[in-house]
Amino acid sequence: MTAIAILLLAAGASSRMEGRDKLMEDVDGLPLLALMCRRAALTGLPVFVTLPSSTHPRAAAIGSAIPVPVPGADEGMAASIRCGVAALPPEAEAVMLLPADMPEVETQDMLHLAAHFPGDGNPVLRATSEDGTQGHPVLFPRRCFAALKTLSGDQGARSILTSEPLQMVPLPENHALTDLDTPADWAEWRSRR
Repeated sequence: MTAIAILLLAAGASSRMEGRDKLMEDVDGLPLLALMCRRAALTGLPVFVTLPSSTHPRAAAIGSAIPVPVPGADEGMAASIRCGVAALPPEAEAVMLLPADMPEVETQDMLHLAAHFPGDGNPVLRATSEDGTQGHPVLFPRRCFAALKTLSGDQGARSILTSEPLQMVPLPENHALTDLDTPADWAEWRSRR
């Protein structure tokens, strides 16, 4: 498989969780971040995880993933993406960006997206729900790395997505859409399981 790195974005403040850390919430007996790192590691691809700092409690949950501390993580998602992409090895030909608060994205979903990437001339690959709604993960070829390293604010990589050719890759059900930001989101998701 082409040299694809997975970048789990886990440096956010969980500011809408009323004092709880969404990435440390229990899912199937593990903190969500530990579960997502395990799923990513099972792809066999290198896994990088952005963190608010190297001493943050989340650091204990990342297993074999490579930690990437994000100075100024309070800026928002762009700081995570900038630091994470800058930490990738020179042989990385693409990066799969995945917010770590998406508990329905499975190992096979990451592998499915990666399998659609033949090389750098490829469009950006964006996961969708079964009905075609755009979500995550998003796989960026190396040609996008320079732009990813200049992002600012809390808009993630939206500006790049509007200027690059996109290929949609459907994932099962709502795997690409389910992200849990508030205690109400968590309660509703748990009740559906």
